[in-house]
Amino acid sequence: MSALFSPIKLRGLTLENRVVVSPMCQYSAEDGVPTDWHFTHINNLALSGAAMFCIEATHVEAIGRITPGCLGLYSDASEAALKQILSSVRKYSHTAIAMQLAHAGRKASSARPWDGGQLIPLEQGGWQTVAPSAIPHKEGEAAPLALDSAGLKRIREAFVDAAKRATRIGIDAIELHGAHGYLMHEFLSPLSNRRTDEYGGSLQNRMRFPLEIFEAVRAVFPENKPVGMRVSSTDWVEGGWDLGQTIEFAKALKARGVDWIDASSGGVSPLQKITLGPGYQVQFADAIKRETGVPTIAVGLITEAKHAEEIVASGKADMVALGRAMLYEPRWGWHAAAALGGEVEAPPQYWRSQPSTQKALFGRTTFGAR
Repeated sequence: MSALFSPIKLRGLTLENRVVVSPMCQYSAEDGVPTDWHFTHINNLALSGAAMFCIEATHVEAIGRITPGCLGLYSDASEAALKQILSSVRKYSHTAIAMQLAHAGRKASSARPWDGGQLIPLEQGGWQTVAPSAIPHKEGEAAPLALDSAGLKRIREAFVDAAKRATRIGIDAIELHGAHGYLMHEFLSPLSNRRTDEYGGSLQNRMRFPLEIFEAVRAVFPENKPVGMRVSSTDWVEGGWDLGQTIEFAKALKARGVDWIDASSGGVSPLQKITLGPGYQVQFADAIKRETGVPTIAVGLITEAKHAEEIVASGKADMVALGRAMLYEPRWGWHAAAALGGEVEAPPQYWRSQPSTQKALFGRTTFGAR
């Protein structure tokens, strides 16, 4: 039996396999509201064969968006549009729908990647960013405003409000974005957090705000639904956040009821030095799982079914999340199941697509269609 295509239970949510579609920013929202692009994108990848699809970084306030095109869940308009998309998805798919809640901190107010991806100045339509400390992400950029107690309270409450909206639209799970140099990671890393109050300095202090956000979200999201956290396991910069600190953070999250750790890396400093390769971050998921017992998700240039199978079967991670590979091959899960002897669900409209040489690839379900 394929380990990758075996079930896993996260609180009251049972996933039929260990394949996850990673949250991937589409930069196609309008004032935080999803558009027809999101309707197409999410409906398409909900049929990938993955047991869970995670909606892209969904920002909890307007100034927390990475770009002007980034998704948000801070308005009634966005809530209504996302509810409509989820209603469409669930007519034909049993895939669990998660959402990554995020705040970009000092990396907000940036141009879309295809427009250069750099910080947008105020005079060109950008906005004032916020961060733990008034330290710019890159030399020469305008500095963010250091958050005061009122700003910290506002952001905590924005995460709570977004979690409540996610509950109302029927999201199955939440992942908090504590990675890639965005706000919660900025608090964790000594490279970006130079505060002298209770939110800076020691590891315990630097973890305080992300843990407060986790606790606040966990308190308002339904008890039977899981909440995970994406982390950058290392900054890849000497003197920065590292795996040892990540493990301590994961232990603190475990004590507060975290359901998984999504182990990524980097993003807080342009000085990072990363050697890329297939599965280059699996080592982090493995170490976090071994040291804490928290279920982990492995990410990072995982593209081949046999590689994903080995990661799960060997116990290095409990799940595997794919991003670019899913965009390139939106039926990745189908092909992986065929290669590994697994089974996936597919809508009856597509059953005839299965090659005659494959047996029992598709679970025979109508997905509730009438």
